[in-house]
Amino acid sequence: MANIIDDETIEYVGILAKLSLTDSEREAAKRDMGSMLDYIDKLSELNTDGVEPMSHVFSVQNVFREDVVVNGDNSEQVLKNAPERKDNYYVAPRTF
Repeated sequence: MANIIDDETIEYVGILAKLSLTDSEREAAKRDMGSMLDYIDKLSELNTDGVEPMSHVFSVQNVFREDVVVNGDNSEQVLKNAPERKDNYYVAPRTF
């Protein structure tokens, strides 16, 4: 394990995560974090020449439609579904 995580780092991460760790949990976290950092070091050894950078593993395209300005006053159509209405508003029970 080339990456040694000290007690101070574990304490700091615990504070950030708002965790209260026991001694055995601290030791396990030190081993786990060291393993993760070792794996990241192993990944950095890969040859990525000729690999095009990407932002997502799948090809993602913009799926949004164009904004079209329309008359948004369809209150009569919306109010047809109201169980009870008064003028142009839904009637709902009072809440406190």
